[in-house]
Amino acid sequence: PLIKGYRADREEKAKEAAALGSHGSCSSEVEKETQEKMNVLQNHFEQNRDGVLNDLLASVCDIRPEIHENYRING
Repeated sequence: PLIKGYRADREEKAKEAAALGSHGSCSSEVEKETQEKMNVLQNHFEQNRDGVLNDLLASVCDIRPEIHENYRING
């Protein structure tokens, strides 16, 4: 009985380790994919940052005073 209990306990632990091992590989795959996506996003950011900032600053600094079409001058 003692040997059978020990064997059952070891088999159960082996099954748990196998199950956790498969989860571990899944999480490592997800981590790898996430890191690859983050690298791609970082590269796109570095490539486009200056152009986007220049476009934004050009739009903000391009001031053209105009009278709104609904404005009425009472005279």
